[in-house]
Amino acid sequence: MILVADSGSTNTNWCLLKPKEQIHYFDTEGYNPYFVSGDHIVESLKNNLTKKIDALQISAIYFYGAGCFDDKVDIIKNALQQIFINATIYVGLDLLGSAKSVLHDKPGFVAILGTGTNSCIYNGNKIIANIDSLGYLLGDEGSGFYIGRKLLGDYIREYMPAAVRDDFFRTYGLSREDIMNRVYSEKLPNRFCSGFTQFISTSVADISYTRQLVKNAFIDFFECLVTKYENYNQYTFNCTGSIGYAFKNILEETASLYKMKIGVIIKTPIEGLARYHLPDSYK
Repeated sequence: MILVADSGSTNTNWCLLKPKEQIHYFDTEGYNPYFVSGDHIVESLKNNLTKKIDALQISAIYFYGAGCFDDKVDIIKNALQQIFINATIYVGLDLLGSAKSVLHDKPGFVAILGTGTNSCIYNGNKIIANIDSLGYLLGDEGSGFYIGRKLLGDYIREYMPAAVRDDFFRTYGLSREDIMNRVYSEKLPNRFCSGFTQFISTSVADISYTRQLVKNAFIDFFECLVTKYENYNQYTFNCTGSIGYAFKNILEETASLYKMKIGVIIKTPIEGLARYHLPDSYK
């Protein structure tokens, strides 16, 4: 049996591939090695994943994750190896996983717009150009964190329309002190901030305000990242991630401003990755 995973900073989507059987999908929390330790990953997997599958029966794992750069790969690999002792384990960037999911063996431009941001040029086999997103403290333009941070800033400073501010307070009941403490004193502020994109997608208090908030974040994404790739608008715009998917119409509108045609925009790459890694002998 084979396990395939696509892990962001918030959630990990898994699929289990068995010979001649239907593909099984399930989720756990996200395992970004910049934010969680190997011990945390092991404990989380024991409490969640091993209740769903027989770890001893797994022969291979393909894990694509946010933050899985060369210097962090061993954190993930060692944690997985402690549980899946019979498995050969491959760990790569979530960005490569997204490229394989939407493009398979075709070249093109691929972005991730989820809790965080990433982007690349893919040659059909590997990533050949990548501009560092810099993470949530220095960059991540267009991400859920980036959008949520702006919303919270407008709320605290009372820059947002009164109707939106009233709706936000009715929904969450958060004070300035609550927000500042959560962002600066507790763990995983990126997940906290990103969580407020749900409010942006559902609030009807002032749609023009919330829509422009998202569009401005996408414009920043294009200005700071996309347009810095050579001949960027010769490629179609392909994207995975909850934010790109939730605000697909705004993203398409923004891409058109930069003369990029839309390719594939999906919420999660896991189904495409399942097809990519499914051996012929399993079909």
